[in-house]
Amino acid sequence: MGMASLALFACKPTVPSQYIQPSDMEDLLYDYHISQAMAELAGGNESYHQTLYFAAALEKHGVTRAQFDSSLTYYYIRADRFSEMYKHIAKRLSEDALDLGASEGEVNRFANLSGNGDTINIWAGQLSATLVPYAPYNRIDFVQKADTSFRKGDSFMLVLNSEFLYQAGMRNAEACITIKYDNDTVISRAVSVSSSGVNNIRVPECDNRKAKEIKGFIYLVPEREATNTLKLMIIKDIQLIKFRKPKEELSKDSIGKKDLKPITKNEVL
Repeated sequence: MGMASLALFACKPTVPSQYIQPSDMEDLLYDYHISQAMAELAGGNESYHQTLYFAAALEKHGVTRAQFDSSLTYYYIRADRFSEMYKHIAKRLSEDALDLGASEGEVNRFANLSGNGDTINIWAGQLSATLVPYAPYNRIDFVQKADTSFRKGDSFMLVLNSEFLYQAGMRNAEACITIKYDNDTVISRAVSVSSSGVNNIRVPECDNRKAKEIKGFIYLVPEREATNTLKLMIIKDIQLIKFRKPKEELSKDSIGKKDLKPITKNEVL
């Protein structure tokens, strides 16, 4: 092993042995989310099923609840490492959802649309993110320039599926989308997000104008004071849907807005 490799290995941060190690913690958190999804599907007393299924996940990994809680606190106060871990978890959960046919459901109903149709998913950014209420890990921003598929009369919708993992406190996030058009008109729409589930922001067409830039953000309102209480917002299945206005409607609009010219005597017949 070369000196450079030894130096890199030596500088790599290690996790104290009393805490669950990163790869094991990632697998356990993944199973935690699976257990909570199973509890929602079970019906009845959801809180009871959440406790029951998570206990089974802990037993599977040979971990006590006390070990899980202390390890979770350890990673949580190291926001950069925790955020990276949850990127992997969110990706795994999204891939599993697609494998199970989620693309046919409410969240991913546009996921398989190609770039040639009238309704397409044009999202070019990250598909998932994890936010904690501390800067700079509490916000994601995006910018998309118009391409050759954009047309006059297009409308847009930002879709995201969010999950809050809060031990206590108020869930408070915002999502915003801003569209700039070819005549420099700017339209912004925003929505507050305070519960888990699917949220969307729809921006209607703008006077038959063509969009030239789309930007926005998803923002978890920060805490006033530092705390070890777990507060986490997981965002997955992000989509930006472009809806093409029907050709017949575009034709009507263009006819109605044509300049009228005087009728001469020769044109009456």
